[in-house]
Amino acid sequence: MPSQPVTIVALSGGVDSAVAALLLRDAGHTVQCLHMSNWEDDGYCDSARDFHDARRVCQQLGLPLHRVNFAREYQEQVFAEFLEEHRKGRTPNPDVLCNREIKFGVMRRYAERLGATRLATGHYARLALHDGTAELLKARDPGKDQSYFLHAVAAEDFRDVLFPLGDLHKSEVRDIARRSGLAVAEKKDSTGICFIGERPFAEFLHQYLPDTPGVIRDDRGHERGRHRGLAYYTLGQRQGLSIGGTADGSDEPWYVAGKNAERNELLVVQGQDHPLLHQNWLAATDAHWQGTSPAALERAQPLRCQAKIRYRQADQACTVVRTGAREVEVTFDQPQRSPTPGQYVVFYDGERCLGGATIARGGQRDSALRAVG
Repeated sequence: MPSQPVTIVALSGGVDSAVAALLLRDAGHTVQCLHMSNWEDDGYCDSARDFHDARRVCQQLGLPLHRVNFAREYQEQVFAEFLEEHRKGRTPNPDVLCNREIKFGVMRRYAERLGATRLATGHYARLALHDGTAELLKARDPGKDQSYFLHAVAAEDFRDVLFPLGDLHKSEVRDIARRSGLAVAEKKDSTGICFIGERPFAEFLHQYLPDTPGVIRDDRGHERGRHRGLAYYTLGQRQGLSIGGTADGSDEPWYVAGKNAERNELLVVQGQDHPLLHQNWLAATDAHWQGTSPAALERAQPLRCQAKIRYRQADQACTVVRTGAREVEVTFDQPQRSPTPGQYVVFYDGERCLGGATIARGGQRDSALRAVG
């Protein structure tokens, strides 16, 4: 075992984690790197190439590299729930679960067994200690902030975690990589589902879920076509509906506005400004707070804060009320576009991430419009 405390960097093979390792090494940390694979190579998720890039970075930096496969844990703790949510016609976000269950769960414990006293990743986020508890803060780069995806990690699992990129902009990270001659300096950022990669999504989902065709209806109850299964659609979706114009000659595009799981029907509306696409209220379950829940909710009072219902959305002013042990209702000052069941509403007090909850349904308050979702 090393004589100095060890910081293990989760090294994905991309530029962000490579620069995180470089910065910590140059800051005097005793750094080791850990590359994990959570999905087998299939032409889309190229884990062999990512491991090769991680190994090249470690050779350049003179750092040891560990390799581990968490495919079984990912299947059981993330992917199984991902499929179950789709079976229910919801739209899950597996990146949130992956952070909670794998990166700061299984991987963290594995790093500790390797002798790590600290775990570092290439996430764009910041941590600050307050009364001995880690607070999750937004990154300095608003375009790359990943606190949305980290909100479900328990505060205690952030203990002794480092986010070296939290105070940097992405352009600065690229510049550091270039100046240091890192082999991955120009590597494209990964996108797509966490560890599954970029791929034709409907084709991928069809490998695991059978088609369950049903009727597509408009907001007047008229049949407009057939869908292949509610799992293949998300609220607000425009593409892939295969619906033409209306009898009155309107050629505005159609959008998914709701799902009726009991009748296996898809609700569509015409025009991006249709009222059913914009709702000012949502109910959410499985609320998780960073540390203790906000004081206002503890006192059974409304909480004024900001929230976002999707990544990259600007913060939206809202009021949160607790309706159960882990249930909340959120009323926004301004209508939001298509709150989507299965996705997350994440709460903020300025720079601080307070926590989040899973959206169950959306609707319109103080309106004749009924809730849909």
